[in-house]
Amino acid sequence: MDHPAENPRPRRPSRRRLPPWMKKRLPLGDTTRPVRRILEKRRLVTVCEEARCPNLNECWSAGTATFMILGDVCTRNCGFCAVDGPGRPGPVDPGEPARVADAARAMKLRHVVITSVDRDDLPDGGSRHFAAVVKSVREALPAARVEVLTPDFRGVEEDILRVLDAGPHVYNHNVETVPRLYATARKMARYEWSLGLLELVKRARPRGHTKSGLMVGLGETKEELYQVFRDLRSAGCDILTVGQYLRPSERHLPVRRFVPPEEFEEYGRTAREMGFAAVASGPFVRSSYHAAEVFDPVAPSS
Repeated sequence: MDHPAENPRPRRPSRRRLPPWMKKRLPLGDTTRPVRRILEKRRLVTVCEEARCPNLNECWSAGTATFMILGDVCTRNCGFCAVDGPGRPGPVDPGEPARVADAARAMKLRHVVITSVDRDDLPDGGSRHFAAVVKSVREALPAARVEVLTPDFRGVEEDILRVLDAGPHVYNHNVETVPRLYATARKMARYEWSLGLLELVKRARPRGHTKSGLMVGLGETKEELYQVFRDLRSAGCDILTVGQYLRPSERHLPVRRFVPPEEFEEYGRTAREMGFAAVASGPFVRSSYHAAEVFDPVAPSS
């Protein structure tokens, strides 16, 4: 009789299989090369690459990308995010605003999305640099719309308003998940900071547009999710995105559930009934995914 080994070799944890609706076909050939050349020539970073976005090929093939400024190392360690962190970022690059504007012009963008890592190491959270990039893009492309996706700036009003005063058309900040999961998903953030930021921006510029996004599949309940929707509406948030969380690696939080497409449709209907002016809800939706098309119905002439 064969006896099992006393110390059997541990099995590697198997990667969870994706359901059929979470599988994307890649385009034939490298249709992303023109965007890649523009970014590499100007030494720019995109959140598409750093966050391992599943929509990279689709967006880059269409000639769009989301610029990530202030480096590629974050000062926080969110449990869901593929961007490197926590770490010590490099110095702020004063030439970056001009290079982002030049790239946006080369890509002929009509809607420019700018985001960043968290820079808690800087006295102003990186808000001055953020504002400089927005101003540079607006000067280079006066007809384009500019959307910012900012950190929470630890709730410091001066830093939040500094970015707002630069004149973005859309001020986006993601709450990411429900408050109960912040302890594991956003250890260095606070739900109150995020809601407060959105409320401050709307109060300072009532006719401006605010936007926020959430991931699902981390273990939240539907009622918790809908409570966040209500909180966002109470803060004056106009635009909402809801997408499926995908685990970047084994060291990140696991996917608790793959939400089926019909449930995303329900989220979208419910959000619209609550009064959101525009909603994008689906398995592959990300905060800046089809940002121009999402914003078009809200302010088509801006």
